[in-house]
Amino acid sequence: MNYKTVDFKRYSSIHIGPIKNVFIIDEIGDFKDFQIIGRANNLLISSNCKKKFAILGESFDYIKEENGLLYVGCATSSGKLLTYTRKNDIANLEFLAKLPGNIGGLVKMNAGLKSWEIFNYLHSIKTKDGYIEKKDLDFSYRHTNIDSIIFEAVFHIEKGFSKDMQNEFVKMRDNQPQIASAGSCFKNPKGDFAGRLIEAVGLKGHRIGDMEFSNTHANFLVNHGNGTFEDAIHLIDLAKKKVKEEFNIDLEEEIIIFK
Repeated sequence: MNYKTVDFKRYSSIHIGPIKNVFIIDEIGDFKDFQIIGRANNLLISSNCKKKFAILGESFDYIKEENGLLYVGCATSSGKLLTYTRKNDIANLEFLAKLPGNIGGLVKMNAGLKSWEIFNYLHSIKTKDGYIEKKDLDFSYRHTNIDSIIFEAVFHIEKGFSKDMQNEFVKMRDNQPQIASAGSCFKNPKGDFAGRLIEAVGLKGHRIGDMEFSNTHANFLVNHGNGTFEDAIHLIDLAKKKVKEEFNIDLEEEIIIFK
């Protein structure tokens, strides 16, 4: 079995977590004892976490076109796929601009930006049980019911890459904090915005230790350098409590927490 040592303080986008041996998966199979972590762009991991983590190896880093469909290995980065679609004049995935992560993680959480999300353009996925079409999957805003490892994602091909759209998405993301974070902390409640709610209860810029709800965008929990798991959880719980009390809205985490 092939492992590599990962320091999550360096590897995860929020720069918090333990040093763990991570299993590298190089073939399709049933690895139900492992939790796939991709590039750890939306993970918050405790130093006490006992889970066994895995990543997909290089054999799942590929892009190919067949029969009018685009087949993408789930270890492929969003940036690599965006570059491919730009070079090959393929439309609809421009929203991947400055959206970090591997394709497997993006599909698993139905990632995107506002109304643009990856499932809009997905044809099917490949798991250990073979190909599953989108119509046979349950998915919604920032959520899917996929409970097994996704090894490949298949997209519809439509010609006409838009540089203007790509530039618009870059501008939208340039308004987000540029320091260590796990992306959006909470999902937007229906008809509202988590950032607005966090700001409304006075937590925009609120800081505990080196963790803070960003002054740039209140729904980003940022790490100013030496933030801890405990301080991050304290802020998350505080936001949920205050928003519930003030608006009777239950904030739901978009980041994935492993205690």
